[in-house]
Parts: sequence; structure tokens; C-alpha cells
Amino acid sequence: MKRFVPMVAIDVATKQEAIDLFDKLMVKPQPIVKIGMELYYGLGQVIVKEAKKRGFKVFLDLKLYDIPNTVHRAMAAIGRLGIDFTTIHAAGGSEMLIAGLAGLEEGAKEAGVEPAKLLAITQLTSIDEKILHEQQHVDLSLIESVQSYAQLAEKVGLAGVVCSAHEIKAIREVTGDDFLCVTPGIRPTHAIKDDQKRVVTPAQARIDGSNAIVVGRPITQSFDPVAAYQEVQKAFLNEEEEK
Repeated sequence: MKRFVPMVAIDVATKQEAIDLFDKLMVKPQPIVKIGMELYYGLGQVIVKEAKKRGFKVFLDLKLYDIPNTVHRAMAAIGRLGIDFTTIHAAGGSEMLIAGLAGLEEGAKEAGVEPAKLLAITQLTSIDEKILHEQQHVDLSLIESVQSYAQLAEKVGLAGVVCSAHEIKAIREVTGDDFLCVTPGIRPTHAIKDDQKRVVTPAQARIDGSNAIVVGRPITQSFDPVAAYQEVQKAFLNEEEEK
């Protein structure tokens, strides 16, 4: 099974903080850096370019969710950036997902770059059964909701989903072997949960079958981000513990 190096969420407020983290994390193997809404809305394409010129692969996590035409045009702009992964909400439905994928591919073709892998957001890792039923008024269980979104994403041609590691087994039951499961909510055993409700360790994510993990604060707010990243990377990629 394909496994990627850990993705580090660069969830900081300023360009200088981000650049400082980029420069610290220029180790081998380089992590994939995840740029989310806070940085991108504040700084725009410049922060993507700063990451790319340092050789990082980029996961641009903007979670698009709008009418199909708007998503198509937005994804075309994202596709031209030459990033490696990006996201869209599965809840937007098949027409929106298809439009987003088409826009992403068109933008990449215009720029002469490989199109990014498009990942569907299933249920955020801050969502639990109580929120799902009492606030979203969804009758399905959390697992059933995630399975349904994953099947929809695969059907329309997306590369995979973003999901909790707790849901990987259920997703594998209803999708193909090449369908990617990218898992946030990863915390080393010594780290606190923060606002994440459905969390696992890097080693458990590996055992559960995650293709890629996303780790933020336990690395970026560590006294030594490089050592923290290397610890996570070893726990996720080292298969010796399984033997």
C-alpha cells in the first residue's frame, strides 16, 4: 500500500512564522506541508510559492463547498498553482465534485503541471455522533455517513478522502484498494487532543491502513519541530513494529 511522508499542518498566523517552519523542516525526507485557510486567506499564492521553492510538496486544504460553477472556477485557479493535494466537501454532491475535479485538471493543464490529488472531506474530526444527530439532523451513523461520502467520491473519480483513522476499515470495505485515506486528528501518545475528538497515534494510523497522516500542533508548537516531525515520521513509516 502506498504511504506518504507525514503532512505537517502549518497553522500559523504570519508569513514569517510559516517561513521559519519551512526552513526548520527542510530535512530528509521532507514532509508534505499542509497550508490551510488561515495562511492562504491571509497571504494567498505567495505562501504556496515559498513552500514550493524550498522543494516541499504542498497540500492546499481549502475544503471547497459552493455551487458547481463557482467550485469549477476556483479549482482551476488552484490547479494552476502546481500543488499536490487539495480538498473539497463531499457533502456538496456529485455535480459539485465532478465540476471541481474538471476545474482542477483544466487549471493544471493550462500551467503544464500534474493535477493535484483531489480529496473529499467526509466528516470533520471535530464531529461526533451527538453533533451529527442533534445538530446536523443526520439519521445515519457517523460510520455510515463517512462510507456514503467515500463511495460517492470514488464513483466520480476523486483520489480519496480525508477521514478519521477510526473510519479507515469501514471505508476500505466499500472502496477500492487504490482509494486514498488521509487522516488528520493524529496525536503522539504524549500530546493533548486539543479540539480533535476522534484521534489516534501515528503508529495506530499506520496499522489501521492510513495512506497519509496530518499532524499540526504536536510538531509546529514543539520546542524542537524537527525532532517532533522525525518521531512522527518514524512511528508512521517504520513497519518493523508490525513484525
